[in-house]
Amino acid sequence: MIARTVIRRCLRVLALALAVLVALAVVVAVAFRIQFTGAPEAWAKSTGNDALWLGHAWVDGRRTEQDVEKMAVRLRATGVKDVFVHAGPFEWDGALDPAKHPNAGNFLKWWREHLPGVRVSAWLGQAVKNGLDLDDPAARDRVLAGAKHIMALGFDGIHYNSEPIGDGDADFLELLDRTRPLTRLLSVSTPQIEPYPLMRLAARATLGHDKYWSHGFFRQVAQRTDQVAVMTYDSFLLMESLYGGHVARQASLALDLAPAKTTIFMGAPAYHDHAVPFLDDSESVAKAAEGARLGLSSHGARDRFGLALYVDFAATEEDWKEYTDHWMAN
Repeated sequence: MIARTVIRRCLRVLALALAVLVALAVVVAVAFRIQFTGAPEAWAKSTGNDALWLGHAWVDGRRTEQDVEKMAVRLRATGVKDVFVHAGPFEWDGALDPAKHPNAGNFLKWWREHLPGVRVSAWLGQAVKNGLDLDDPAARDRVLAGAKHIMALGFDGIHYNSEPIGDGDADFLELLDRTRPLTRLLSVSTPQIEPYPLMRLAARATLGHDKYWSHGFFRQVAQRTDQVAVMTYDSFLLMESLYGGHVARQASLALDLAPAKTTIFMGAPAYHDHAVPFLDDSESVAKAAEGARLGLSSHGARDRFGLALYVDFAATEEDWKEYTDHWMAN
């Protein structure tokens, strides 16, 4: 009898917890849907401060000067001012093997001949969950040696992208501080910003790591960098309108939190192999652009704000058309 009573009580608690989670999910969904309402201001569009992630083929010898010429033709008709070319990854101990980017010198030479106005940052990173330990001072020293090496090759900047970096990671902040003197341009891919209270804790409990950064930690990172690219994809939202509202919310938060000196990029999903199949339908460059425009409209004009398309080798003609129609259009 006692055992049955305990079981019933446990089931009631579990049912209550599930009901609370469902209610919270509904509230958040409604909030995102409300964010994706209204019409953006006419001025809320590309100001020529956009970016593009480029894959590894550009620096490992697979891409040629002719490929750079073709990319130049495409990018001249866009607002892309920065590209992040994958020149790593770091080894597990933090070292950067020069054999990962044997064609970097040629690539940079070709790029500056055909697209002298578009800056090139080296995209460097590694998985840090059960992988590269950035809490290890020796590993950070090796990362910094790699950053110094890559800048000596002629890159314009360093773009760090190591995932998942936990909220409040003081060692990561130290890495940014120590990288600052080594590069003319420092940028970071960031997780999404906690949209509403308690969402970071709920996501962490579910995933085992931070999906969101707190407002305070995002501000600290933005203060230390020239550019932050918020990875506003893989949102796990079921509908286009919810995804658009999610991007609008991320844009509003980033604009409020990042100092005026820091360029903000909203990551736009120009790829179609999401881990969860329904995201291929709910997430798109078009909805990212529309959400970014709404977020910018609610905040007010800011030049140092743009889209960052991920990623060149997966982007389709439709992705590029959506970028042009929804972000570049008058």
